[in-house]
Amino acid sequence: MKKTAIIIDDERLARAELKKMLQEHPEIEVLAEASNANEGIELIQQLDPQVIFLDIQMPEKNGFEMLQEIDRLPVVIFTTAHDEFAIKAFEISAMDYLMKPIDPDRLMDAMQKLNALEWKESSEGDWKRDARQILSSTDQVFVKDGEKCWFVTLSEIRLFESVGNYARVFFGNNKPLILKSLNSLEKRLDPKFFFRANRKHIVNLKMIGSVEPFFNGGLLLEIKGGEKVEVSRRQAVRFKEMMSL
Repeated sequence: MKKTAIIIDDERLARAELKKMLQEHPEIEVLAEASNANEGIELIQQLDPQVIFLDIQMPEKNGFEMLQEIDRLPVVIFTTAHDEFAIKAFEISAMDYLMKPIDPDRLMDAMQKLNALEWKESSEGDWKRDARQILSSTDQVFVKDGEKCWFVTLSEIRLFESVGNYARVFFGNNKPLILKSLNSLEKRLDPKFFFRANRKHIVNLKMIGSVEPFFNGGLLLEIKGGEKVEVSRRQAVRFKEMMSL
């Protein structure tokens, strides 16, 4: 099955060269090109590609800043002339990182990694998803906090906690803050997997270790990372309904 792709780079010649090189790899279909981050975001929302080839250093908004604005991430392959970004790219688990000028052998390596990924069998139209629809537990999101950034599969996130206008995201040993409200997150998260326990917390149902009765008819959840979250009395009724046979 062909993988659909978009090239996002502010240099026209760089886009043209990469597109020409990708003609040697028939498993990739380049749907479009973008000359800046904002164009890239629009094209991703319109076309929902499976892969993006993304330059990092671009005017007005760089590649990392662009990724922060995308809810559902494609596979990301960075292409850049600035090797000081290499460590950061690997820290956030990009699938690959290609230095310009791109070496054909390195591109071949990237394509082999891409082909080794598990791609679900689907009809042609299934990939044209609405970028605003509910995110599934298998979708990947980009999380950035200061200089640190990660690609995270939603199923790995055990808890969201409201901190003013921000939300703290709990996964592994990390607890970064993102500029999103809990209400906006709740609208995008699949309620089959994520539950609004109270005004301040959304929990991953798969990450609940234990449930205990709590004050005033509520419940106390112990999350697998060790956090404890109170379920309000009203939400406790919903929780019991959801979790019962």
